[in-house]
Amino acid sequence: MSITTQQPAGRGLPDLLYSEAERDLRGAVRSVLAERSDWPAVLARTETSETYDTALWRVLAADVGCGGLLIPESHGGAGAGFREAAVLAEEAGRAVAPVPYLGSAVLATVAALRAGDAELLSGLAAGTVTAALAVPFAIRPGAPGAAARPGAVRVEAPRPGDPGGQARLTGAVRGVADALPASVLLVPADGVPAGLYAVDSTAPGVSLSPVASLDQTRQVADLALDGVPARPLASGPAAADAVASALTAGAAMLAAEQLGLADRCLELTVGYLKERYQFARPAGSFQALKHRLADLWVAISQARAAARYAAACLADDDPDTPVAVALAKAACGDTATLAAQECVQLHGGIGFTWEHPAHLYLKRAKATSAAFGTPDWHRATLASLATLPGPPQR
Repeated sequence: MSITTQQPAGRGLPDLLYSEAERDLRGAVRSVLAERSDWPAVLARTETSETYDTALWRVLAADVGCGGLLIPESHGGAGAGFREAAVLAEEAGRAVAPVPYLGSAVLATVAALRAGDAELLSGLAAGTVTAALAVPFAIRPGAPGAAARPGAVRVEAPRPGDPGGQARLTGAVRGVADALPASVLLVPADGVPAGLYAVDSTAPGVSLSPVASLDQTRQVADLALDGVPARPLASGPAAADAVASALTAGAAMLAAEQLGLADRCLELTVGYLKERYQFARPAGSFQALKHRLADLWVAISQARAAARYAAACLADDDPDTPVAVALAKAACGDTATLAAQECVQLHGGIGFTWEHPAHLYLKRAKATSAAFGTPDWHRATLASLATLPGPPQR
């Protein structure tokens, strides 16, 4: 059964192939990650208290320009789009890179773009600012309440001596991704006026508590605010739009990350089965294993089409974006988990050891599958968008 959506007259489908600029970006990012973040280094870092590689992110954000991919040239950015950002996400997924690209270069950047904050955008583009959007990693695009629970963070009345235009925030948000290395936190808050606020992560009253995370390459943290000074970025519907746009973009870029992860898992598994001999034959020559790899390759190819289409829709501000993002997150979430599981199993005994990188991919796949809506939730969303009937009521 195939699902098609009505296309406006005269509108052609986007080209999903990688452009020359995207291939060049891929080469630059892959080179940096191969040199500075190979899997033994990533594994070693997960056993320390500094799970994020802030030095690597400075190189990617400032030197390579990844921090400002989505930011216009007028603010010092690269003036690229979501297709290029998706390429970066794929490479970060391939390397399970412990960098806050998703939180800073996607979520916070999209929110800042929608809010139109030039000061924050210039810092993000220069790589001098790392930001995070203070929402739970498990929040679903379109969920009511900017921080998943209305009233989680509230605006307080200014105190005597506070400069004009400053607010104070009190409350908590649990399970925020990429908050630990952030210098600026973008916090949605209820109250008067409700809106989106920028908070210095080192300000008095800010507490970030690392949480024991399944995926230590992207550790989440609980955020607590106690009368913290905050600068308003947007209020009312503009703030809600900024957060909603960031979550939609985050789901699409996370799908691209899952695609890169799945592709790398297949690559590692095929390479191993070509070298591993059993009964005097390469393990990859056994028909049962060939079939499993072929099925995985098909799933990855389908996921790639979905992820590329979602990125293209975002780049073109296409009305089909909600459908494309739901489809991509559902397809790529399941495919990444399948690819990581096959990587562990088909590597045999070595795939179950701590010294092999397979478990890093499996943990990242499982953690991202639950982030920004599970595959099942996105399939249900896709069904409603395509006006398909729901399950029979009993």
